Amino acid sequence: MSHKSAAFLLFSFLGLFFSGAAFAQSGEATYKQVCVSCHGTGVLNAPKFGDKAKWAPLIAEGQVTLTAHAYFGVRAMPPKGGNPNLSIEGFSDALVYMVNNSGGNWKSPDAQTIAAINKEVEARRVGANKKR
Repeated sequence: MSHKSAAFLLFSFLGLFFSGAAFAQSGEATYKQVCVSCHGTGVLNAPKFGDKAKWAPLIAEGQVTLTAHAYFGVRAMPPKGGNPNLSIEGFSDALVYMVNNSGGNWKSPDAQTIAAINKEVEARRVGANKKR
């Protein structure tokens, strides 16, 4: 194998690796890529980034409940913020970033919190299926 072929394969692999789920990005980066289109402008009554009055009642719901409901989709917000490939961890970190810049003080969720969020997401899914 030539050096050019080996380099091409290496860069192709790295491109796939870093473009996929294996590359975890910060909550700020996810916010800028996924959330800012609605939460930056307040479209469809989305609470705007930094608007403490609008975020206060949402923050009061608690990290598990708010994260699960928003991840599932709530009011005009589509599931996963409209990005079907967004993991619960990536979504959670973006929400932590928004909350912490809007009057809250949340931590990036640990495994126990992620499990509780997933449990609440499943409860919403079951409830939604029963309504059909």
